[in-house]
Amino acid sequence: MTDLAAAIDRVLPSVRADLEDLIRIPSVSADPARAADVQRSAEATAALFEAEGFAVKIVRAGDGAPAVIAKKPAPAGKPTVLLYAHHDVQPTGNVEEWTSEPFVPTERGDRLYARGAADDKAGIAAHLAAVRAFGNDLPVGVTVFVEGEEEIGSPSLLQLLDEYADELTSDAIVIADSANWAIGQPALTVSLRGFVDCYVEVRTLNHAVHSGLFGGAVPDALTTLCRLLATLHTDQGDVAVDGLHATRAADLDYPEGRFRSESSVLDSVRLIGSGSLVDRLWTRPAVAVLAIDAPRVADASNTLVPVAKAKVSVRLAPGDDAVKAMQALRGHLEQNVSWGAQVTVTEGDLGQPCKIDASGPAYDAARSAFATAWGTEPVDVGIGGSIPFIAEFQQAFPNAAVLVTGVEDPDTRAHGIDEGLHLEEFAKVCLAEATLLRNLAS
Repeated sequence: MTDLAAAIDRVLPSVRADLEDLIRIPSVSADPARAADVQRSAEATAALFEAEGFAVKIVRAGDGAPAVIAKKPAPAGKPTVLLYAHHDVQPTGNVEEWTSEPFVPTERGDRLYARGAADDKAGIAAHLAAVRAFGNDLPVGVTVFVEGEEEIGSPSLLQLLDEYADELTSDAIVIADSANWAIGQPALTVSLRGFVDCYVEVRTLNHAVHSGLFGGAVPDALTTLCRLLATLHTDQGDVAVDGLHATRAADLDYPEGRFRSESSVLDSVRLIGSGSLVDRLWTRPAVAVLAIDAPRVADASNTLVPVAKAKVSVRLAPGDDAVKAMQALRGHLEQNVSWGAQVTVTEGDLGQPCKIDASGPAYDAARSAFATAWGTEPVDVGIGGSIPFIAEFQQAFPNAAVLVTGVEDPDTRAHGIDEGLHLEEFAKVCLAEATLLRNLAS
């Protein structure tokens, strides 16, 4: 253990420098104008592992974004471990809201701030640190798979997994794209919610009319849409869509004060839903209205709005089915519109939820590695967000143990303004992954 910890300490400065170089590449997969940057990011990632003696190639499926596959064969009789991360990042949002430039890695306090500093270029860096710590003496075979389109839903991932199945087949899969329970408290993610979303359009008029002449008898579309959206929750805030699955989460206490601080909810706002906080966040459905198309306040006139549109998203509990959930959401919206208004539901994206049976030797090896790196036993957690590709890995490689590990913490702000990587936690993540590779060899 001491030698491995010393090796991680030795390689961390070079890994940090490589991470910062990756961060400087604005690999926003959602922006077609950044396609060249996504390609450059793949090439930079490939070069890092090629320098460590891996056989490396950049691959893509159809028009999909470039992914990197890097391989070192296993010593005789030892397993092969697949290390997953993604090199694409979210858009920055309003750049003016960032404290420092989003693609200029900046250290403030105990964090490194930048878009992708944590999600998920830190995942690439953690894999690099574990590999680099062993040099030419990796205890297991390692395949590194770094995807380039996770932030847009991994549209070509299944095709990649099918086309390169022989190269990606492994005994264990480490997915470094989740979060730990708290600073100083490691976690193994054992469930993730799925999701469906749709666009719902309500029409009450063929064209706008004067609110004074017709108001009181003719319903406007925006009011009608608001009434429809309100039916998605009970008065207590539980989801009111029939047919969605719900279950119980792990027996883990999430103090309300800590949750309020981490979520930034206003002091006057009551929390919604029923059950424990971890139930509500991990194993029950959640509905959010993400956007509404309607006249801007600045442009409003005294007219009844003829048509209004909203985007609705539902997070699905582990054990649910995304296709059936989409049907349930559509049925609810079509059946609950008021006053005979026309309603059109256009189905959007979906992703399957995931539940992992985290028992067996690989999971024991992971928990031991976490305990070694942090000096405290890990906890099993769920994640309220969705990583649909984990279910796809389970489908493609049913015999592999899938280990979902964290490079993030509750204040990482992934996808948000001022995303940041906690540097001390990152060092422990690197040590834990290196220890895991050693544990899996025994």
